[in-house]
Amino acid sequence: MNVQNIDQMAPRAPKTLDETGLTMVMMRDILLKTIFRRNLQRATDISKSIALSLPLTQELIDMAREQKLIEAMGTLSAAAASNEMSYQLSDAGKARALDALAQSEYYGAMPVPLAAYEKQVEAQSIRKIRLTRQALIAAMGHLILPPGLLDKLGPAVTSGKSILMYGPPGNGKSSISNGIRDALGDTIYVPQAIEYSGQIISVYDPIIHTPVGIEETQGNSLRRTGAQFDRRYVYCVRPTVITGGELTLDMLDLKYNPTARTYQAPLQLKSNGGLFIVDDLGRQEDPPQALVNRWIVPLEGGEDILALQSGEKFMVPFDTLVVFSTNYHPNEIFDGAALRRIAHKIKIDGPDAEGFLKIFALVAKKKGMPLDEDSLIYLMQTKYPTIDNNFANYQPVFLIDQLIAICEFEGIPYQMTPGMLEAAWSNMFVRDEEIAK
Repeated sequence: MNVQNIDQMAPRAPKTLDETGLTMVMMRDILLKTIFRRNLQRATDISKSIALSLPLTQELIDMAREQKLIEAMGTLSAAAASNEMSYQLSDAGKARALDALAQSEYYGAMPVPLAAYEKQVEAQSIRKIRLTRQALIAAMGHLILPPGLLDKLGPAVTSGKSILMYGPPGNGKSSISNGIRDALGDTIYVPQAIEYSGQIISVYDPIIHTPVGIEETQGNSLRRTGAQFDRRYVYCVRPTVITGGELTLDMLDLKYNPTARTYQAPLQLKSNGGLFIVDDLGRQEDPPQALVNRWIVPLEGGEDILALQSGEKFMVPFDTLVVFSTNYHPNEIFDGAALRRIAHKIKIDGPDAEGFLKIFALVAKKKGMPLDEDSLIYLMQTKYPTIDNNFANYQPVFLIDQLIAICEFEGIPYQMTPGMLEAAWSNMFVRDEEIAK
């Protein structure tokens, strides 16, 4: 995405308090709670914490002073970096801050109203991404891919709709999912929090969202118009949420902390504008059919339904490319209705003999293991026929790591022999046999 497009989709900062879309009471209480919790005194520090411009922050401070909630302390000492006015909460202000904290512990950046967030999601929608073959190749150039895979994968990603990758284990489905993430490679704006019906929902998550300095991507484009950029958002790499066997249905619900009386956005809301990868589908506690059923409304309508603690339900944008990855055949874990709702179904097979040898050679070179012709002949003509020549992408890495472990234990230079490959092979599979108990 070029600089001009990024500048066009940047959320513009509110020029007045009314343009924030928030009530004066909510903004005043967040101001008081932030000053109280972070022990702030200067307007510039308060402005940074609540993510509003300095003029709007000063307007809030002045309003609170009129209500006898904040007191001016005069200028800072001469030893300070500036002569900026400092402030403190009055006794009434501390009481109001504590009362507000008893209702909700949220403080810091002002939230973005849900309606404004919906418009921002549309402006930077992942469905507007136009992924090229060159970008996919660049992101997956280190992988030996099955013939024709990019022909299927490219249009699937560009569509912005759901993808199901299935096939035998160990053939790179997870690596391909990560390659999709790397191929997207651009940036969006993530709100620190959103507001609905007076409730604040934290969205920005440093574990999921990776901030990017505006100047790193755009030169002086937005720095010249910094006042127009809404600092309630964080400029981030398109997010990727990766879950595996630990995924449960309740992780897709709005989370309420009864102690702090705050809400945390579910994983799919945090992944808006990016990817949600469900790896190892079929290994979760909840059945795959139930997990996919949970996604039916979002996948079809582009909106998700969440519920507040009160039971009130509301709609939020669902702008996520969902990638399911499983070792099971789709017919084993889904009914026909669920399969119809997954737009793209792509089988990932293991390599043929030629592809396997290419992967083996690449891995050996990377790990400093010299190839041996007799050992390779032994592997291909003696060992693989015993498993019906079922090659998998993980096997070269496994075998070569085993060889390295043997060499390092024996204190000899890296090398491979038929006997060492036999030992490595014995660790890759477990023989079927009865174990005395």
